[in-house]
Amino acid sequence: MNRIVTLVGLYVALQTRLSREDGQTMAEYGVVLAVIALACILAFTALSGGISNAINNVAKVLP
Repeated sequence: MNRIVTLVGLYVALQTRLSREDGQTMAEYGVVLAVIALACILAFTALSGGISNAINNVAKVLP
C-alpha cells in the first residue's frame, strides 16, 4: 500500500504533534506544588518566633 505524502498532510501532522500538551500538565502541577511548599516553609520560618512565644505563654499559664 503506497501512501502519498503531501506538503499539507506533513504540515498537519507536524502541527498536531507539536500542539500536544499531555506532559506539560504534570510539570505544571510540580511547579505549583514546589511554590506552595516554599511559601509554607517561608511562612513557618517567619512566624516561628511568634509561635514559640505563644506556646511558652500558654505553658506558663497552665499549672
